[in-house]
Amino acid sequence: MTDINKIVSDNIRKFRLEKKITQEGLALESGLHRAYIGQVERNEKNIGLSNLQIIAKTLKVDLKDFLDEN
Repeated sequence: MTDINKIVSDNIRKFRLEKKITQEGLALESGLHRAYIGQVERNEKNIGLSNLQIIAKTLKVDLKDFLDEN
């Protein structure tokens, strides 16, 4: 079974890079801390659903798309 946290963290990074937004830019636009964004993307910290929803809205990506395995 694949780690769902790894899937989500990889997808956050993928969508952020597709939009050509830095971690700092995503943090500023979303209101989340830059260090938190980095920790989530490196799968060092689990993301809460509320914060995932904030990131999804900021990146203009459907929430369900963060759960898709690549």
